[in-house]
Amino acid sequence: MVNGEGKAGFIQNPILPGFNPDPCIVRVEEVYYIAVSSFEWLPGVRIYESSNLADWEHCSDPLTHQVDLRGNPKNCSIWAPQLSYHDGLFYLMYTDVKSTKRPFKDCHNYLITAPSIHGPWSEPVYLNSSGFDPSLYHDDCGRKWLLNCLWDYRITEGNKSSGIVIQEYDSLQGKLVGEPKKLFDCTPLKKTEAPHIYKRNGYYYLITAEGGTGSGHAVTVARSKELLGPYEVDPHNPMLTSRNHPELELQCAGHGSLIETPQGEWYMAHLCTRPLEGEYAILGRETALQQVYWDEQGWLRLTAGGNAPQIRVPLPKGIDFTPIVTVTDFEDDFTGPGLKKNWNTLRILADESWCSLSARAGYLRIQAGESLQSLFNHHIVAIRQTDKSFRAETKVEFDPVSYLQMAGLMLYLNEDNYWYAYVSHEEGKGKVLRLMRCDRDEFELEPVVMEWNGDGAVQLAVEVSGAKGQFYYRADDQDEWHAWGDARHIGFLSGGFTGNFIGIAAHDMNRFGGIYADFDYFRYQGRDRQS
Repeated sequence: MVNGEGKAGFIQNPILPGFNPDPCIVRVEEVYYIAVSSFEWLPGVRIYESSNLADWEHCSDPLTHQVDLRGNPKNCSIWAPQLSYHDGLFYLMYTDVKSTKRPFKDCHNYLITAPSIHGPWSEPVYLNSSGFDPSLYHDDCGRKWLLNCLWDYRITEGNKSSGIVIQEYDSLQGKLVGEPKKLFDCTPLKKTEAPHIYKRNGYYYLITAEGGTGSGHAVTVARSKELLGPYEVDPHNPMLTSRNHPELELQCAGHGSLIETPQGEWYMAHLCTRPLEGEYAILGRETALQQVYWDEQGWLRLTAGGNAPQIRVPLPKGIDFTPIVTVTDFEDDFTGPGLKKNWNTLRILADESWCSLSARAGYLRIQAGESLQSLFNHHIVAIRQTDKSFRAETKVEFDPVSYLQMAGLMLYLNEDNYWYAYVSHEEGKGKVLRLMRCDRDEFELEPVVMEWNGDGAVQLAVEVSGAKGQFYYRADDQDEWHAWGDARHIGFLSGGFTGNFIGIAAHDMNRFGGIYADFDYFRYQGRDRQS
C-alpha cells in the first residue's frame, strides 16, 4: 500500500511519497495508472495503479533490457515518461539523457508499446534527440503526433528550453515523418517542457511545465482550435504553482497531466516536494493529485480555488472508501525466488552475476563492485525513502582483508552525496567498522574506527528524524544497539532530480568482484503514519 487517508472523502497528498517525479496519469476503463521518472535507477519508469485515486500500488517497471545507463552522469538517464493508451495498446515515451553539460543536452527519445501494463514491452523505437519530455498525442482521425520541448544551445542566458515542437509519427513505418513545427513559445515563466495535449469541446489544450523544477515550478495551459496552433495562453496563467508561497506544505508544484473519471470529474497529477526545515527536499520530488474543473470560459481551474496545491483533495463521486492507515514499511528476508519489486539498482540491473539469492539460501549475496563514485558497476541494492522519519536495519556477514574492501548500509542520493556505515579492514586492527560521508562532493572519512573481533555477523541500523540521522550497530544476537558516531544533519542528501535512497552494498577496489557480502535481511519502518 503506497498511500492511505485517515479522513473519509479525501485524497491525502502526496499520493506517491518519496522519489516519484514527473507523473503522467492515464485511465484505462476503471483503472488509473501513473508513470514516473526513474533517472539512473533500474528497472526504469515506475508505474503505479489505483481504482479510486487515493490508494496506489506499484505494479510495473517497463524498462529493463531496453536501456544501457552505464556511464550516464547523475541526474541524467530516464526522464519524464509519458504513458498513453489507444486501440488496445499502451504507449510509453521516455528520454534517455546521456549528458546535460552546458550548453548542449544529449537526450534521446524512444517509444515502447505493450498490450498490457505488465508487458511484454516491445523493443524501443528511436525517435529524435532535439529535446526531452516526449509525449504522444493520438488524434481523432487516427494520426499520431510527437511533442517534445526544444533545446536551443544558442540561448546565452538561463535555461535553454525554447518551447514545444510537434511532428507526426507514423506507427506503420515506426518513425517520424514530415518536418517538425514549433508549436508553442515560452511564456514569461520560461523553461517550457513536459507537453501534453488533450482535446475537449473543440479545443486542443496544451498542458506544459514552466518555471523550472524548483521553487518557481508551474503548470501553464494554452489552447487552440487547430492542433498545429496558434495557441492562446490562459489569461490567469499559471494554472497551478507554489511560487511565492513558501508557507505551503507542497512546494515546487508543476509538471501536470490530466485524467477524466467515468463520472466526468477531472483530476491533475503533478510534481511536488515537501522540504524539511523549509529547505531540504530529502525525499525528492513526489507526486500529488488535485481536483480540477473547466470554467465557463473553458479554462482549467482548481476546485479549491486559486492556483495553490492542496494537501487534501475530494475523492471522485461514487467512491466507497474506507479510511485506513498509511503503511510504508518494507521487509525482505531474501527467501523468495527473486528480489522484491521495491528494490532498485544503480545504472545496472540486478542479476546473478553480482546479486544472488541462490548462492546461499536465505541470504542476498552481493559480489563487491567498484567504488561508491562509480558510474558503471556500483553494486548497491536500495529502496526509496518514503517517510520524513524512519528506521532501517540489516545484518551482514563480510570478511574483508583490505581497507579497499567494504560492505554495509548507506543513505545515498548520488555519487557526490552519501553517508555509509560499513565493515572493512585496517592494518594492525583487522576487521573494523567505519563511517564515511560525501557532502556535496566533499569527502570525509569519519575518525571513529571500531575494531570488530570475531567472524560473526554485524547488524547495522540508521534512524532518520527529519533532517537528522544517526547510525547504530550491534553484534549478532546481542540485545543492545550502540550509537555510532554523532547524529548528523543530512541536508546534503537533498537536491538534484532524484531523492534519498536507503541501500545495502559491497565494494572492492582491490580486485573487482573478488569478495562478497551476505545480507540476512533488510527492514524499513516508516514513522510518518497518519490515521
